[in-house]
Amino acid sequence: MKLVIVACLVVAAVAAPQFGHQFLRHDRPDYRHIAVLRDNRQDNGDGNFSYDFETENGIAVSAVGRPGSKGQSNIQGSYRFVLPDGTPAEVRYVADEFGFRAESPLIPTPHPLPAHAIEQIRNAEEQRRRGVVWN
Repeated sequence: MKLVIVACLVVAAVAAPQFGHQFLRHDRPDYRHIAVLRDNRQDNGDGNFSYDFETENGIAVSAVGRPGSKGQSNIQGSYRFVLPDGTPAEVRYVADEFGFRAESPLIPTPHPLPAHAIEQIRNAEEQRRRGVVWN
Protein backbone atom coordinates (compact mmCIF):
# COMPACT_ATOMS: atom_id res chain seq x y z
CA MET A 1 0.00 0.00 0.00
CA LYS A 2 2.86 2.36 0.81
CA LEU A 3 4.31 1.82 -2.66
CA VAL A 4 1.00 2.73 -4.28
CA ILE A 5 1.00 5.98 -2.30
CA VAL A 6 4.63 6.64 -3.25
CA ALA A 7 3.82 5.97 -6.91
CA CYS A 8 0.90 8.41 -6.78
CA LEU A 9 3.08 11.06 -5.15
CA VAL A 10 5.82 10.55 -7.74
CA VAL A 11 3.33 10.89 -10.59
CA ALA A 12 1.78 13.98 -9.00
CA ALA A 13 5.20 15.55 -8.46
CA VAL A 14 6.23 15.00 -12.07
CA ALA A 15 2.89 16.13 -13.50
CA ALA A 16 2.57 19.19 -11.21
CA PRO A 17 3.43 21.79 -13.88
CA GLN A 18 0.38 20.64 -15.86
CA PHE A 19 -1.95 21.47 -12.97
CA GLY A 20 -0.74 25.00 -12.42
CA HIS A 21 1.58 26.82 -10.10
CA GLN A 22 -0.45 26.24 -6.94
CA PHE A 23 1.33 22.87 -6.60
CA LEU A 24 4.83 24.28 -7.11
CA ARG A 25 6.65 25.60 -4.09
CA HIS A 26 8.75 28.39 -5.62
CA ASP A 27 9.18 29.86 -2.15
CA ARG A 28 11.24 26.87 -0.98
CA PRO A 29 15.01 27.42 -0.97
CA ASP A 30 15.62 23.93 -2.41
CA TYR A 31 13.15 24.40 -5.31
CA ARG A 32 14.46 23.72 -8.79
CA HIS A 33 12.76 22.96 -12.08
CA ILE A 34 13.02 19.30 -13.17
CA ALA A 35 12.90 18.84 -16.93
CA VAL A 36 10.75 16.16 -18.51
CA LEU A 37 13.00 14.27 -20.92
CA ARG A 38 10.36 12.03 -22.47
CA ASP A 39 6.56 12.09 -22.37
CA ASN A 40 4.69 9.68 -24.65
CA ARG A 41 0.97 9.03 -24.31
CA GLN A 42 -1.46 7.09 -26.44
CA ASP A 43 -5.16 6.52 -25.82
CA ASN A 44 -7.09 4.65 -28.51
CA GLY A 45 -10.44 5.51 -26.91
CA ASP A 46 -11.39 1.83 -26.67
CA GLY A 47 -9.76 1.06 -23.33
CA ASN A 48 -6.31 0.48 -24.83
CA PHE A 49 -3.72 3.01 -23.74
CA SER A 50 -0.06 3.44 -22.94
CA TYR A 51 2.14 6.11 -21.46
CA ASP A 52 5.72 6.55 -20.44
CA PHE A 53 7.68 9.51 -19.21
CA GLU A 54 11.06 10.23 -17.73
CA THR A 55 12.49 13.21 -15.90
CA GLU A 56 16.05 14.42 -15.58
CA ASN A 57 16.20 13.43 -11.90
CA GLY A 58 15.74 9.72 -12.64
CA ILE A 59 11.98 9.31 -12.28
CA ALA A 60 10.46 7.11 -14.98
CA VAL A 61 6.95 5.70 -15.27
CA SER A 62 5.48 3.45 -17.93
CA ALA A 63 2.22 1.54 -18.29
CA VAL A 64 0.14 -0.29 -20.85
CA GLY A 65 -3.59 -0.76 -20.34
CA ARG A 66 -6.16 -2.97 -21.99
CA PRO A 67 -9.86 -3.58 -21.32
CA GLY A 68 -10.41 -6.40 -18.83
CA SER A 69 -12.88 -9.25 -18.88
CA LYS A 70 -15.02 -7.72 -16.10
CA GLY A 71 -15.10 -4.11 -17.29
CA GLN A 72 -11.91 -3.07 -15.53
CA SER A 73 -8.67 -1.85 -17.05
CA ASN A 74 -5.84 -4.37 -16.96
CA ILE A 75 -2.65 -2.41 -16.50
CA GLN A 76 0.93 -3.59 -16.58
CA GLY A 77 3.67 -1.13 -15.80
CA SER A 78 6.63 0.02 -13.80
CA TYR A 79 8.07 3.06 -12.11
CA ARG A 80 11.55 3.87 -10.97
CA PHE A 81 13.23 6.62 -9.04
CA VAL A 82 16.47 7.30 -7.21
CA LEU A 83 16.57 6.85 -3.44
CA PRO A 84 18.21 9.57 -1.29
CA ASP A 85 21.38 7.45 -1.02
CA GLY A 86 21.65 7.33 -4.83
CA THR A 87 20.42 3.75 -5.20
CA PRO A 88 18.02 3.21 -8.10
CA ALA A 89 14.65 1.77 -7.09
CA GLU A 90 12.22 0.05 -9.44
CA VAL A 91 8.76 -1.44 -9.00
CA ARG A 92 6.98 -3.54 -11.64
CA TYR A 93 3.26 -4.12 -11.25
CA VAL A 94 0.12 -5.66 -12.70
CA ALA A 95 -3.37 -4.40 -11.88
CA ASP A 96 -6.27 -6.50 -13.16
CA GLU A 97 -9.37 -8.43 -12.04
CA PHE A 98 -7.17 -10.17 -9.44
CA GLY A 99 -6.06 -6.90 -7.83
CA PHE A 100 -2.79 -4.99 -7.67
CA ARG A 101 0.42 -7.04 -7.55
CA ALA A 102 3.81 -5.38 -7.30
CA GLU A 103 7.28 -6.87 -7.52
CA SER A 104 10.41 -5.20 -6.26
CA PRO A 105 13.31 -5.92 -3.93
CA LEU A 106 12.06 -2.85 -2.02
CA ILE A 107 8.83 -4.54 -0.95
CA PRO A 108 9.17 -6.23 2.42
CA THR A 109 8.35 -9.92 2.46
CA PRO A 110 7.28 -11.98 5.45
CA HIS A 111 9.76 -14.35 7.03
CA PRO A 112 9.37 -17.95 5.85
CA LEU A 113 7.35 -20.21 8.13
CA PRO A 114 9.42 -22.42 10.43
CA ALA A 115 9.50 -26.14 9.61
CA HIS A 116 7.31 -27.09 12.62
CA ALA A 117 4.56 -24.68 11.48
CA ILE A 118 4.60 -26.13 7.97
CA GLU A 119 4.33 -29.63 9.48
CA GLN A 120 1.34 -28.56 11.63
CA ILE A 121 -0.42 -27.14 8.58
CA ARG A 122 0.24 -30.35 6.63
CA ASN A 123 -1.14 -32.42 9.53
CA ALA A 124 -4.28 -30.26 9.75
CA GLU A 125 -4.87 -30.61 6.00
CA GLU A 126 -4.47 -34.38 6.24
CA GLN A 127 -6.92 -34.57 9.16
CA ARG A 128 -9.43 -32.41 7.26
CA ARG A 129 -9.08 -34.71 4.24
CA ARG A 130 -9.87 -37.74 6.47
CA GLY A 131 -12.95 -35.97 7.87
CA VAL A 132 -11.63 -35.15 11.35
CA VAL A 133 -13.64 -32.28 12.82
CA TRP A 134 -12.68 -30.33 15.93
CA ASN A 135 -15.14 -28.34 18.07
